Amino acid sequence: MQIRVEEAFEVVVAGAGDAPVLLSCEHASEHMPPPWRWHPSDAMLKGTHWAYDLGAAELTRDLAASWGATAVLARFSRLLTDPNRPDDSPELIRARAGGQPVQLNAGVPEEERARRLEALWRPYHAAIDEHLRGSPATVLLAVHSFTPVYEGTPRHLEVGVLFDEEEALAQRVHAALCADGFAVELNEPYSGKQGLIYSADLHARAQGRRALEIEVRQDLAVDDAFRARLVSSLDVLLDAAREMGAAGG
Repeated sequence: MQIRVEEAFEVVVAGAGDAPVLLSCEHASEHMPPPWRWHPSDAMLKGTHWAYDLGAAELTRDLAASWGATAVLARFSRLLTDPNRPDDSPELIRARAGGQPVQLNAGVPEEERARRLEALWRPYHAAIDEHLRGSPATVLLAVHSFTPVYEGTPRHLEVGVLFDEEEALAQRVHAALCADGFAVELNEPYSGKQGLIYSADLHARAQGRRALEIEVRQDLAVDDAFRARLVSSLDVLLDAAREMGAAGG
């Protein structure tokens, strides 16, 4: 396995790196690369979903290792700038989290916003472009996770398969996961049809590939045994992508 580490991203290349699926993980890390650092008042956000997607990086690496695939993972906290949002989104730099102001992001001037985009957001997306352009992959799969409790209500969903245009592909993955006993839904707990698979969709559209996003409940995403079951079940996506490649996309 080859690993390339830059300030804004990490690239994992497993096997020959010629798998029919390329992986991305937009919220892989809560790292604050220099010159940024955690504000003392934001300490409560460390280790939480506000800072990154718990278990998503581990699942991404597990999938890469199992499939011999390439994965591009962000190396900065989503609190600095969210790579799963457009660069002009009001949610790009979050002002509040957990009902409290994010002091790191209090009164961010335009020049600081531009600095974060140039140092972090754009290099991450450029890395996906670079590796997708040089890849035979027909599918770009973004890996994310979601909280087990939302606004006081437990979520019984285990896995969500998010899509915009690729309904047939999403249905195939959904059916396989259901057959393997997972509690799974399409476009839940968020919908790809509402722009919430921004990163995967952006790059897939630009390069004529297919885009999906997998969302896994965080208490399960951090569990080694659950991830192993899920990786095995997701082989259906690898098979589907290989078939699409053989058929010319």
